[in-house]
Amino acid sequence: MLFRVDQDSPASLAEQIAVQVRAAIASEEMVPGERLPPARELATSLRVNMHTVLRAYQQLRDEGLIEMRQGRGAFVRNDASTVLVRVNELATQLVDEARKLGLSPGDVHARIDRLMSGIA
Repeated sequence: MLFRVDQDSPASLAEQIAVQVRAAIASEEMVPGERLPPARELATSLRVNMHTVLRAYQQLRDEGLIEMRQGRGAFVRNDASTVLVRVNELATQLVDEARKLGLSPGDVHARIDRLMSGIA
């Protein structure tokens, strides 16, 4: 997989890297169990700080898309899928909108619980 970053983009460099990994998982260009490039190598090839790559990897880990194994690198999780990528995107949109509207996390959780259990 070829990574690219745009220094002039309003999106952070870490977010640009994370977006590319998400897209590769969603398109099945990257498959479960596949190893991501080592952070140091990717940082060198992109001419960015290694911590920028690590920030992107941490974000993807927090989203449940990759796992980081001590001393072995970062890998696409076995349960990562197009569905998970899409749900993460939608959840992010929901959280952003809920914050704009001033809703509490409890309100959002309660609504989701009602919808998931079939109670509108």
